[in-house]
Amino acid sequence: MSTAFHEDELLGRAYDSRLMRRLLAYLRPYRGLVALSVVLLLLHSAALLAGPALLRVAIDRHIAPRRPEGLEWVVLAYLGTLGAAFAVRYLQNILMQLVGQRAMYDLRMAIFTHLQRLAVGFYVRTPVGRLLTRITNDVDALNELITQGVVAVFGDLVTVVGIVAVMLVMDWRLALVTFTVLPLILYVTAVFRARARDTYRAVRTRLARLNAYLNENLMGMAIVQLFNREARAFARFQGLNRDLLAAHLQGLRYVALFQPAVSVIRALAVALVLWVGGAALGTTVTIGLLVAFIQYAERFFEPIEHLAEQYTILQAAMASSERIFRLLDEPVEVADPPDPVPLGRLRGEVEFRGVWFAYPPQEGAPDGAAEWVLRDLSFHIRPGESVALVGHTGAGKSSIINLLMRFYDPQRGTVLVDGVDVRRYAQRDLRRHIGLVLQDVFLFSGTVADNIRLGNREIDDAAVRRAAEFVNAHRFIERLPRGYQTEVKERGAILSVGQKQLIAFARAIAHNPEILLVLDEATSSVDTETEELIQEALRRVMPGRTSIIIAHRLSTIQHVDRILVLHKGRLVETGTHRELLARGGVYSKLYELQFAAVGPRRGAGGAGAG
Repeated sequence: MSTAFHEDELLGRAYDSRLMRRLLAYLRPYRGLVALSVVLLLLHSAALLAGPALLRVAIDRHIAPRRPEGLEWVVLAYLGTLGAAFAVRYLQNILMQLVGQRAMYDLRMAIFTHLQRLAVGFYVRTPVGRLLTRITNDVDALNELITQGVVAVFGDLVTVVGIVAVMLVMDWRLALVTFTVLPLILYVTAVFRARARDTYRAVRTRLARLNAYLNENLMGMAIVQLFNREARAFARFQGLNRDLLAAHLQGLRYVALFQPAVSVIRALAVALVLWVGGAALGTTVTIGLLVAFIQYAERFFEPIEHLAEQYTILQAAMASSERIFRLLDEPVEVADPPDPVPLGRLRGEVEFRGVWFAYPPQEGAPDGAAEWVLRDLSFHIRPGESVALVGHTGAGKSSIINLLMRFYDPQRGTVLVDGVDVRRYAQRDLRRHIGLVLQDVFLFSGTVADNIRLGNREIDDAAVRRAAEFVNAHRFIERLPRGYQTEVKERGAILSVGQKQLIAFARAIAHNPEILLVLDEATSSVDTETEELIQEALRRVMPGRTSIIIAHRLSTIQHVDRILVLHKGRLVETGTHRELLARGGVYSKLYELQFAAVGPRRGAGGAGAG
């Protein structure tokens, strides 16, 4: 299980300047707002520093000598500094939240744009849950650093330096007394930081385990219920949830100890100031100075406490940024050429020339030579020709479609469409002319009409209806509660498998492709009546366009112009259904095996056709 979530553990150092520079690059477009925020933060620090100084003036010049004249102006100035501190802090928070949200918007767009450019192979080897975590949780962690860390740390440092400077100017002896507790506060902060790092690691790891298990069980809930595994699933989830709770509680304990410890040290510093200052009272230390010093001493520890707490934010952001930038650095394995060949209307000619292809090794797979799926494969399909690909499982049929759609590129050889290497076309242009019908139909949340047109504004309602009628989907769509405007829910939850297949065919036809691909027995999961409707639609739609059909049931492809028989990645036979049966080779054996398996119910018709 560890390989499923190992990337969610902390990676690298707690602070990485290279990652920080890349992260701060997303703030560059908003550097004006960031600069204004820094200025406001400096004003806030100045207002906080002015408060105790005004108290000293009020006590030493007006209250202690009993001279109330002018005290009201000091009080008004004190209240003014408090109001100014509130106002500038409010504006600074608004600005940084605005900057953080805009920067994270840009980062999310950059991630999503890059994900769209990555090849299908990347998604085969990368869990979707991990990608969702990058765009949501990890981006949120970076937003927290920007809004509460980057500028806030600077403000806290300025505040600490300012307080130290003011205390030294006021009375260097009392300042040194206050600083005697610094080793103690540094020790407590270091201990807290180390414990916080370990706790953060534990929380992230346990949260990743919990999310992975939760996702797996929700997706497979039907199997859990079918095999009565509810109790075991509950016990496992309870254990993972308990581990996460324990990690969180451990972190809360450290926070609960750290804050009182800092408060005690702060009180100790104030007590030392009172003791030393009280002993010197009346000589060089006045009551106003002592009161101001006590306030400065208390405020001196606030930014130190904030810095310790922001360490956890920084650590989370560094881990998140490393994962995000690792994703953004993922190479684009299938890229468009710098000068793509313009692609107008296709004739539909397809050719494979000496193609060798192997899928990239999966995560955790042992190192070794590539396992070739296609081996020196060559064939030619004429424009408008209908061709079926048959062979045992693993023969390479689906890989042919993947290369034609340019989901992958071959290691050797060339795939050509209309005489041009598909690598010279822009992927968007190439795929616009190819219609693909999968066995596992994916429907998006939205209406039936939206799932047929897939955002293509050139396909109006009339075209959607014509496509549905053409593939015999119109009748069941009209019976839906709102017809073509019926919401299909996530992955088409309200539709049967057969209805999804018909919508997939309508989707392919609505886009009017020159090349039609029917992949992996797209009619295998429907009832006999629906299959007959789909087969009728196929016979109507194939004339005039190049059609490539992958089928395991050989009785469904006897009407095609030509059949290509694959075995272990090689083309071993080609011909019509009758020619291949007469040849007595691989296709004939496959047909005989299916005839024996299905018996007279399906076999008689097939034999008659043969």
